[in-house]
Amino acid sequence: MNKLVLPGSLWLASDVHLGPATPATAEAFMGFLQAAAEEADALLLPGDIFDAWIGDDVIRAAPPWLAQALQAIKATAARIPVYLGRGNRDFLMGQELADALGARLLPEPALVESDFGTLLITHGDEYCTDDAAYQQFRAMVRDPRWQAQFLAKSIPERLQMAQQARGESMAANQNKTMEIMDVNAQAVEAAFRDSGVATIVHGHTHRPDRHVLVVDGGKRERWVLPDWDCDHGAARGGWLVIDRDGLQFYDLDAAQ
Repeated sequence: MNKLVLPGSLWLASDVHLGPATPATAEAFMGFLQAAAEEADALLLPGDIFDAWIGDDVIRAAPPWLAQALQAIKATAARIPVYLGRGNRDFLMGQELADALGARLLPEPALVESDFGTLLITHGDEYCTDDAAYQQFRAMVRDPRWQAQFLAKSIPERLQMAQQARGESMAANQNKTMEIMDVNAQAVEAAFRDSGVATIVHGHTHRPDRHVLVVDGGKRERWVLPDWDCDHGAARGGWLVIDRDGLQFYDLDAAQ
């Protein structure tokens, strides 16, 4: 596994779910991007920045909401390194998008050498192994053959398929327990063993927290990034800062 060496202050945010129906969330995220450009040494976005991503070719005629978001990310990438991670909703983000933004694609998972030490950073859906139906879906859409067939369709067709898949996922999740949709303890322990790190950072579950556990007699920490939503009820969101002093959560209102 290749290691990214990123000194200084690293800012991480995920699960922003930008889309045409989330203007307040987009405004908050753009404020966060401006703050990151001024205060961070690198920005890592490990997945689900977009509510759906149907292919990089959408940037060639981006609707206004998307053009605005892309311009904000590009402006940040012009000042500090920006790494785009792929989540369960925007797994089709690719090199064309990264190049257009002046950003870089985050390895899956990413081994990052920070001033605090080495960490494993990923979206986190791969750890939700108790959800067998989702893991089957994940394996299908990550298959290069499926992706090639999907990307060969027209943009309207892809949009319709994405909306249908999202509706089916939301309906299915109503019948699943929160435990099934959370990470599996054995999968997390395996990730610690395979990577050799003491700290894992991920998003996906929308359960921001710091978990302390013991693996093979050694202390380990799993930090879960918050999701963002400023358009439905009370605003929520935030990010994680990693520097030589450790890891610290910041609530969204800190960027206002």
